[in-house]
Amino acid sequence: MNSPEKYRGRLAPSPTGFLHLGHARTFWVAQERARAHGGELILRNDDLDSTRYKMEFVDAMLEDLRWFGFKWSEGPDIGGSFAPYNQSERMIFYQDALEKLRAGGFIYPCTCSRKDIQAAITAPHPENDEEPIYPGTCRENRKSEIANRKFSWRFRVPDGETISFVDGNFGEQRFIAGNDFGDFVVWRHDGVPAYQLSCAVDDAMMQITEVVRGADLLVSTARQILIYRALGLAAPVFFHCELMRDERGERLAKRHDALSLRALRARGDSAEKLRYAW
Repeated sequence: MNSPEKYRGRLAPSPTGFLHLGHARTFWVAQERARAHGGELILRNDDLDSTRYKMEFVDAMLEDLRWFGFKWSEGPDIGGSFAPYNQSERMIFYQDALEKLRAGGFIYPCTCSRKDIQAAITAPHPENDEEPIYPGTCRENRKSEIANRKFSWRFRVPDGETISFVDGNFGEQRFIAGNDFGDFVVWRHDGVPAYQLSCAVDDAMMQITEVVRGADLLVSTARQILIYRALGLAAPVFFHCELMRDERGERLAKRHDALSLRALRARGDSAEKLRYAW
């Protein structure tokens, strides 16, 4: 944990759609854990996905969070000691981290597209992760092979090493690099840092002591632990929440408009009533 003297939790929504009830439940756990520890809750706007980000979702995000009963001590709307709290304004920090990873030999340029990776993979990717295991096509790229070509930066995982951590909800977690997850992108070919890098850098710089998020990101935690280690940063502790699912058993996503906080409020539901069901 980065700073044992003071608990610091965070909410880190992405403005790529309206927040739904699943987001609210996970965020509520984060807020309750911050309260239980007598700590602080920080709001960060993870707005790096320019292809899906819309300003209207930022305004709606703040409005919906306040309506549901969330309170934060630092954030893009009120500032704080670790500003800026919009990821789009923090590029200099991500670029610095990228250069440290490059200088340390932890990453390599990769010209593969998602289509290329899918075509090269014969075995299905792990059930507990949406990202297929990268086959290592570009691990030994020479400069001449990437000249004048678009490329992303990919983290070289230590094949065969077990990455373990104790989750505050699910207990001990163990993932084998190269088996449960492969080399992963830290910087996209369009010049945007990937989630794994930006999240790790910001959580460290904002001195987040515990990350509360959905169980779908358990494998991402193993990836981010490698980034923390490569950058010489102390990792926070983690608490992953069960995902909320619809009547068909599918996890909620932003396409579930009927269960967005905005829609629930419009039909007359109260935040207290929704929280009581938990």
